[in-house]
Amino acid sequence: MEPTQAHNEKIAKLTFASVYPAYLAKVEKKGRTKEELDQVITWLTGFNLTQQEQLIREKVTFDTFFQRATLHPNAALITGVICGYRVEEIENPLTKQVRYLDKLVDELAKGKAMEKILRTT
Repeated sequence: MEPTQAHNEKIAKLTFASVYPAYLAKVEKKGRTKEELDQVITWLTGFNLTQQEQLIREKVTFDTFFQRATLHPNAALITGVICGYRVEEIENPLTKQVRYLDKLVDELAKGKAMEKILRTT
């Protein structure tokens, strides 16, 4: 299933600041930490903690967030289904990048080992 253009536009307009608390609540509810979440975001985007906090303060959209990001070279190894979509089949680059992040957060919440989440093994 491929996201619609309207779906892609909605995702582009979401702010990182509005989604970050939901990511944090999801992982903490499952016993993971803010530090682990931040590590996952840093791995995918190249943003350190200070940069992440600045992006939250600026209330940047996901469009701006991923324009500024330097995606990890192994990001393409992120596969599977998230939110009803198979990540590797999503054609819109921004929607794919957002779903990469969603998938990593989901794996963290499900207790997957950090080495596996960060595609180092």
